[in-house]
Amino acid sequence: MKYQVLRTDKADAMIRKIVLYIAERFGPEVAMKKLEELEDAVQQLGEHPLAGTDPRYPVLKRQGYKVLILEKDLVFYKIDESRKLITVHAVTDQQQDYLSIIRGL
Repeated sequence: MKYQVLRTDKADAMIRKIVLYIAERFGPEVAMKKLEELEDAVQQLGEHPLAGTDPRYPVLKRQGYKVLILEKDLVFYKIDESRKLITVHAVTDQQQDYLSIIRGL
């Protein structure tokens, strides 16, 4: 069953930050490819909401987060079964201190 996928403003800002960083380091073509990959992965959650796994930190698990692990990035989201809604809260690089980032949401 298809779910609607929404991104928070924070998640959008985090995606922009990742793409801008890649554009500065590797050029606009690589950045656009990364943006497409992130967009595709996020939209696929609408078809496969359980594609992610439980976060390794219990505090995030208790808050209802799931995490989609991509090549170098993590997508944190919550599933609202009653509304058939996926809300993407954060997209971070795996090397960032994502626990602090998520707690700040």
